[in-house]
Parts: sequence; structure tokens; C-alpha cells
Amino acid sequence: MDIAFLLNGETVKLRGVEATRTLLDWLREERGLTGTKEGCNEGDCGACSVLVADAGGVRAQNACLTLLGQLDGRAVTTVEGLSGPKGELHPVQQALVEKHGSQCGFCTPGIAVALAGAHLEGATDYDERLAGNLCRCTGYAPIIRAAEAAAKAPVPDWFAPGKGAPEGTGAGPKSVDDLATEIMRRPHATLIAGNTDVGLWLNKQLRDLGDVIFLSDVAELRQHVSDEAGLHIGACVSIETLRGLLAEPYPHFAAMLARFASAQVRAAATVGGNIANGSPIGDTPPPLIALGARLYLRRGEARRVIALEDYFLEYGRQDRQAGEFIEGLTIPAQPDNLRVYKNSKRFDQDISAVLGAFNIAVEDGKVQSARIAFGGMAGIPKRAEAVERALVGKPWTRDSVARAQGVFASDFAPIDDMRASAAYRLQVGQAMLERVWLEGEGVATDVREVAP
Repeated sequence: MDIAFLLNGETVKLRGVEATRTLLDWLREERGLTGTKEGCNEGDCGACSVLVADAGGVRAQNACLTLLGQLDGRAVTTVEGLSGPKGELHPVQQALVEKHGSQCGFCTPGIAVALAGAHLEGATDYDERLAGNLCRCTGYAPIIRAAEAAAKAPVPDWFAPGKGAPEGTGAGPKSVDDLATEIMRRPHATLIAGNTDVGLWLNKQLRDLGDVIFLSDVAELRQHVSDEAGLHIGACVSIETLRGLLAEPYPHFAAMLARFASAQVRAAATVGGNIANGSPIGDTPPPLIALGARLYLRRGEARRVIALEDYFLEYGRQDRQAGEFIEGLTIPAQPDNLRVYKNSKRFDQDISAVLGAFNIAVEDGKVQSARIAFGGMAGIPKRAEAVERALVGKPWTRDSVARAQGVFASDFAPIDDMRASAAYRLQVGQAMLERVWLEGEGVATDVREVAP
């Protein structure tokens, strides 16, 4: 594969490059840019954070999950590229020194990169920006103090990630029609969008991906439109973009997405990828199912639309044929009755043990409709249909909730695994339903808000 991209202000052109080689390995082994560290090699620790710029803006990403084949026509800034032409430190770098924000220093380059990205945007949500950067030595207090100090300084004139990025070589499909044709020609190729899931096949399972098709340049798949019918979302819309789109119509859903991995992962991960992999613990399918989302599938020239819940057939099997791919989905316009709760061992950067989504409409004290879906309770994201039936038409009272809690076992038979036991999962699901009712009564239920 031939690619061209900008690296710390220098145009790099590579011919016949191994498209599935990680940016992390290439930086360290071919360019000697060892400031970008290898820590977890799965996108959890942030030690390999770099800035990636394209037409959509500048964002921090994990170099361990970014493949060379995704970089065509883009710009990459490593920690070595934060400083000025005469060695001037970036305000973030200077503040980390002055505020003692580094001890062993292993995590510091990734932290500096993540904070430089925030500084460029004028963002001050530091806890969120650093949720994907693990530091065990210093503790985060001096790092936050450094971020706050750096915020007072302007962005240096010489710091402009993405400026002067070269034209791409045109190696991958550029339109959804080209993509449909290419997939029909290579129906068993692996599709790579954000690579936050497939990347683990490479780094942890050491798999050879074989034939791959990169979706990076299919602009149509990154489009989104809101109209009277609802919100239409392309398959390659990032999770971070989705979070912004949902902030007004479904704020509870958007708030949950702040706990979807980290800023680095959300910037790369896509809505379509989170659905297509069929994971029973993906965070977007349950709320999307609760909202009645429709999925758009394409195979060659043929298109079809299915309810999202019907896409998941059983563990490891989805309703998608060879050569077929997800174009996007639609969330129908509706009043916001959605509540979404994520249960995991850590608040930030953790995989769900249980994720519950509740779309319950109440009028005149009675439940008029209910769509409830869970992740982590079965081999697929799944509706709680018996629970729904137990609620619809009944008074919206604690007694009705208690009766509905009693039928959870009719819908789900969870498994025991490293994240939670089956019994615990059922109890969490039941408690989540009660939480919907309690919040409707004005009771504080968020552990970060409840005071003794």
C-alpha cells in the first residue's frame, strides 16, 4: 500500500508499506521516535497517545490502535512534535515540569500529547481528557495543576497540527458505491474503520488480518443528518461525534457515552463498528434498541432496512451476509424518555458488566409504552420483553416496578464470568429498573451526587 501523511510537520511518503502495521511500531522502529511509549498495547493506558488531524479536526488517538493504512492524507504529531523549531517547550510541557507532573516519566509523553490536544481546543474537562492516560507514580493532582496552568498560555504560533497535510494516494474506496463494489469483489475482507476492536486481534491475538479494506476515506459513512423523521447516522460516525449529536435529544445516552472507553478511543471508534462486531457488551446497542433504531444494510446495489434488535441473532452470529455492510442507522424522532445506566468495576475506561436502557413513557400515572434493552445479560444485546409486558398498562408505582422485577429471569439467564456472576447481573438489572422509578420521584441515585 502507498500512503502519504504529515509527521511532525514533515511529509512522509511510503511505498509498498504493510498497511496493518501499527503506527506505534513504525514510529519507534523506523523513525526512532521513542517518546511514544508501548504500555498496554490495547488502548487502555494512553502511553502511546499521538495527535491525528484530518478534515474532521485534531484529536488524541492511541498509536497502538492506529494502523499505517488509516493515515493516508492525514497528519500525525508525536510528543517530539509538541516543541517549537528552536526547542521551545509547549506550554503543557513547561507546566508539567514546573508543577512536578512527572516522576518515572513513562506515562508523561502521552499525557502531554492529550493535554496539548485539549489546550489547542481550549477544553478544560481534564478529568475526562485524561481518563485514558494511566499514571501510577505522580498521581493526577500535579498533572491537573499543570493543565490548569498551561490553560492560561496561548497556543504557540508554531503549533498547528494538520497544517500542510499532503493529498492522500487514493488507495482505499472514496465513496460508498466504490465500497459496495469493492466488498462484493472481496466479500471476506476485514473492514477497518476505527480499529479499536480489530486492533486487539493484531496486538493481543497476533492474528494475520489477511485482506483488509479501510473505510477511512468514505466520507458518506461519516455523515449525519437530523430532521423531522429522526437522527440519521452514518456507520463511520465516531462515538465522540455521536455523543455530541445525542447531547440535546437524549442527554442520558450522551452522558453514558462519556464512560465509553476514553477520549482517545471515542475519537476513533465508530457507531457501525460497535454494532457490527456483535458484542453482547457493546455500549451503544442497548440504548439504540430501546429507541427503536433501524439499521441500513447494503450488499452491492441491494439495500435493506431492519430493526436493530433483529441484527443480533445469537452469540457470534449476526444477520449480515457475505459482502454486506452497515451503511448507517436511524433513531426515530420521539420524546426523550430514555434512561441509560452502565455498571462496571471502574467508572472510567471499563467494559460493562451490565448496561441497561429504559425507554418508558408514562401518561396520567400509567405506563403507556416500554422498550427496555440490556447488554451483558445474554449472548446478544436483548430486549426485556417480559419485563416490558409486566409494566405496560400498569400504574407507574413502586409496586408495579417490584412485580416487573420478578420476571427478569423470564427474559435473561446471564452467565458467570470475570466481570460479574449471573446472580449479580440479574440483581443489577432489577436495581436499574428501580432506579428509573426513583429518579422519576426526584430521588438522587448517582453515587457522585449522593451526600450523607
